[in-house]
Amino acid sequence: MVPNFYILLICLSTFSLLFNGATSFYLSLPHQHPDPEAVAYDVQRRVDDSISVRQLLSTQEKDKCKTGNPIDDCWRCDSNWSNNRQRLADCVIGFGQGALGGKGGQIYIVTDSSDRDPANPTPGTLRYGVIQDEPLWIIFSTSMTIKLKHELIVNSYKTIDGRGATVHITGNGCITLQYVSHIIIHNIHVYNCKPSGNTNIASSPTHVGYRGRSDGDGISIYGSQKIWIDHCTLASCTDGLIDAIMGSTGITISNNYFSHHDEVMLLGHDDGYILDSGMQVTIAFNIFGEALVQRMPRCRRGYIHVVNNDFTYWEMYAIGGSGNPTINSQGNRYIAPADPNAKEVTKRVDTNEGWADWNWRTDGDIMVNGAFFVPSGAGLSAQYAKASSVEPKSAGIINQLTMNAGVFGGPRHESFSGPGFSGYGSSTGTTNTGSVGSSGGDSDYFGMIFGSGAPQPTCASSIFLCILILCTCMVGNILS
Repeated sequence: MVPNFYILLICLSTFSLLFNGATSFYLSLPHQHPDPEAVAYDVQRRVDDSISVRQLLSTQEKDKCKTGNPIDDCWRCDSNWSNNRQRLADCVIGFGQGALGGKGGQIYIVTDSSDRDPANPTPGTLRYGVIQDEPLWIIFSTSMTIKLKHELIVNSYKTIDGRGATVHITGNGCITLQYVSHIIIHNIHVYNCKPSGNTNIASSPTHVGYRGRSDGDGISIYGSQKIWIDHCTLASCTDGLIDAIMGSTGITISNNYFSHHDEVMLLGHDDGYILDSGMQVTIAFNIFGEALVQRMPRCRRGYIHVVNNDFTYWEMYAIGGSGNPTINSQGNRYIAPADPNAKEVTKRVDTNEGWADWNWRTDGDIMVNGAFFVPSGAGLSAQYAKASSVEPKSAGIINQLTMNAGVFGGPRHESFSGPGFSGYGSSTGTTNTGSVGSSGGDSDYFGMIFGSGAPQPTCASSIFLCILILCTCMVGNILS
């Protein structure tokens, strides 16, 4: 009984330290960067370097491929990119840098757009590929629409690469990244995602679990790290287009096109969830387009770097937050709506606490049509000196940096008529076979082959998270 008493005392002390003394305590998540300002500086340096290279080129060379966007310039100038798809993993910048996806693994080709049995996926389907334990680089045999029956639960070390085809993902649940790492999602349409669940769904080749009702997010990131979402087009889902919560970090959201949605992006579970203090997200080169209302993003805790995005529309506000997040806004263009009551870019949400010390910063942003950003906290003090040493002059060429935002080679959105948007895309799910896109080169790959020697998933966790889990188990045993 005495040992149990001391265990309980240690656990209570740990919980008190975490939840009452959080301001004097540094909590580290797996893949959390120790110096987020250095990451912000590196992003801006890469942008400036790409712009400088573009300025030195001839007009013909500029038109060929160089845009000044460091992600696109990394791989799109290679005319044989389809023969070296995995090079894309080397092009991520920001907090998601190092996200491997399926790099080092074999190519898996989706040839079947059906989703007949989420508990027992059919080989050749997207669901069959994403649940495998091995690293895989997933591509598509031809253009297709995949109408999901339930959440698409993705295993670690996967790339979903839609280049060379037009790929639509819609239906029930949509894409779920839960307790995984090293995921790349590239060049995919995601829209009209609805809640679903209360059913059994496979999450690996050997595990089928019961899932409750999902929220209807386009892409849900839950307790996951090293995630890169690039060149996707997202619209009209029941909940968020992209939500990242429950200790997720090491995320880059880049080159996407968002439209026709209310609550676009949520970063952080709730104000009291301390693990989200380690959340670090880069939001770069995106277009926030037609018929958006709010949450671009809405942040709780964490460090959010919003850099070189084009905010073309909002109805309530662009960037909101609570729980004292750090928001570093650099080189964006904010175009305010006509509504005189909605000119402010920023909104401190649902807080009775003073926010004067919250570090919200605007640096080199372009304000249009009366838009204004209310900074607070450290502002341009020493905390931001490193990031400030590179001038975000790239805001002046925001059209160039975001010209290819969204999926490549097709319209960014279909027709929408108003709130509660529906009808994005018109295709129905069918079984498709054939060669990959029009670029050629990938038809040499076949079916499902798992490589040897590919990087394998590793388990990492913060010591304090382990203590919390241990305490929960021990206290449960004591009380029982």
